Amino acid sequence: MEKLDDVKINSQFESKLFQERAKKIFKKNLINILNYINFQNEYIILKFKHLKYNNVISVRAQIEPCFSDTLVCILLDRKENLSDYKFLNFFIADGYRFILVEPELKDINKEKISFILPEISYDLNSRKFKRYKCKDIDVEIFKSGIVLRGKLVDFSNTAFCIELFSLQTLHQYLILESRVTAVFRKEENIFYSGECEIIRKNIVNDKGKLIPNPVVVLKPVDENIPIFKPKEIRSPRYKLCPLPVIVFKHPLTDRTVTLKVEDISGSGVSVEEYYNDSILLPGLIIPELEIEFTPGFTINCKAQVIYRKINQIDDEKSTVKSGITFLDLNIQDQAKLSSFLHRAKDDRAYVCNRVDLDALWEFFFDTGFFYAEKYAFLQSNKEEIKKIYQKLYFENPHIARHFIYQDKGKIVGHISMLRLYEKTWLFHHHASRSINLSAGLSVLDQISRYVNDFYHMNSTSIDFIICYFRPNNKFPARVFGGFQKELNNLKGCSIDNFGYFNFRKNSYILTLQPYDLLGWKLNKSTEDDLSELENFYKFNSGGLLLDALDLKPEMINVHNLNFEYEKAGFKRKRKIYSLKKNRDLIAIISLTISETGLNLSNLANCIHIIVMKPELLNDQLLYFTVFLLSKHYDKEKIPVLIYPLNYFEFQPILYKKVYSLWILNPKYSDEFLKYLRKWIRNNEK
Repeated sequence: MEKLDDVKINSQFESKLFQERAKKIFKKNLINILNYINFQNEYIILKFKHLKYNNVISVRAQIEPCFSDTLVCILLDRKENLSDYKFLNFFIADGYRFILVEPELKDINKEKISFILPEISYDLNSRKFKRYKCKDIDVEIFKSGIVLRGKLVDFSNTAFCIELFSLQTLHQYLILESRVTAVFRKEENIFYSGECEIIRKNIVNDKGKLIPNPVVVLKPVDENIPIFKPKEIRSPRYKLCPLPVIVFKHPLTDRTVTLKVEDISGSGVSVEEYYNDSILLPGLIIPELEIEFTPGFTINCKAQVIYRKINQIDDEKSTVKSGITFLDLNIQDQAKLSSFLHRAKDDRAYVCNRVDLDALWEFFFDTGFFYAEKYAFLQSNKEEIKKIYQKLYFENPHIARHFIYQDKGKIVGHISMLRLYEKTWLFHHHASRSINLSAGLSVLDQISRYVNDFYHMNSTSIDFIICYFRPNNKFPARVFGGFQKELNNLKGCSIDNFGYFNFRKNSYILTLQPYDLLGWKLNKSTEDDLSELENFYKFNSGGLLLDALDLKPEMINVHNLNFEYEKAGFKRKRKIYSLKKNRDLIAIISLTISETGLNLSNLANCIHIIVMKPELLNDQLLYFTVFLLSKHYDKEKIPVLIYPLNYFEFQPILYKKVYSLWILNPKYSDEFLKYLRKWIRNNEK
């Protein structure tokens, strides 16, 4: 930015009145400033005046350590023959100040120059806002299909100074007559992108020709950068005591920044700075930001500055409040942050805490969650299930979250979520004691807030929330079913009903004859099969089932979640088969294979069958198909869910119950929270 200030600074240098009013800097302090510049490997600007033509040039110089009156500098710019010039002075730009130094020239050659320092120098104090020098930041300026490239020299809280690379035609610079879009990056990492207006530029010389490495100054247009859709139900903001701090390396300067957190929520923080020193700009992306609650308790995230508001007090003490949103937190830090904030709101609310498993089992039996039929299904595997829950509740793996409402050490409410498909999480194990029914609503509100805060983050892997419930169970039918009806948008929330029965593979007796199987084939599904399924489901329902259960054609060979389970010490496989009669696709069969009891209704270890031509698939063929696929399961009992329910109108299969599969697109989690809280208020009256 010095190039744009030459005329102004030179006129100030020549003004004795200005120097009289300027703050004086004595030699001792000047030496300290010069040694700091040396320590930081920065440079000073030397001014020379041509002996014949009187034009003034600037030359950068790197200074050597200074321990006395003599200062030695290494000349960095030696394009001119300095013997034709007279040395005038040098100045130091340290962010706020231009410090004018008028030393006595001692010696000069092609490589070095030395001075005798004066007793007094002058702080011209010409800058209202501090400027920060930048390191290795590439800039791209876009307008009307034209791209200009350069380097970011420095910035203040109001402007960016950019040195452009030399170009050949003036036409390429015509875009600098209006607003432009600026992008700052280092290698592949983008740190800023925003609309800016040009407030100063130095592009052509007195003859109208392009100068090498022209300089422009851009001013950001927006003080608010909306990133996500505004939410009606915002995350509660807390002012904690003691105040946490954020610590990060500024992406444009590489300097460490530490600021107190004024308030914090599940979606971001706000901080305050002195306005003149402000280093945060709306749109700035911070790749690695650390929130320190206490030494040893920290949370790390990727973040972005989304707004700032100036609090005018006076010129010296004005402050600016900046809002920083979390772009991504790893899933463990999400749990840590949620746990801290949920307990700040209600000290009985816990997220992913270590649980007394004996107390949890007693809770499940006491609340009726383990009714006789369900326990009969699980009791033969009870020791294995205990080991699974030891892992889930003590090791806190990435694939599971749990929310507990605990009063004076007693568990009174519980809900958990399990990543069941690539980007689909299952709400399950929801229960509360009769002595505190509000606890069930509290944990449901907790888990919904968690989703609402973090669903947009890549590390969360939430594109869909699912929940199985019995239609005759009043609470979920009213809450989940009621919301689906009120929203009335199948791309936001849908419900599909399945018939459910347990298949006992060791009790199966084959009754089919060879001629009954002529023309029937069971093979792994192809993309074409899933495309045909897509058409069938769109006609029958139009909801979110295929998206949530990874039954879209593009998901057929995606198995990332299997590796996540393996890393967490669990088993998980998914297989998709097509049942055909000759060339007709009769049914798609999806197998999800995991440990028994990971979901206590075993719906994480089951078979989903979507029957597309129910009139052609009789009960014996269906049982035989399930028998062939039962080899993938270790246990004798295998839960089977069949869609659509009208299949049972064609075939005399006895199913034990109906399960409704509720699916929520979390982009509508704000609407769900609003509905849930309205439902809670209405039922408290």
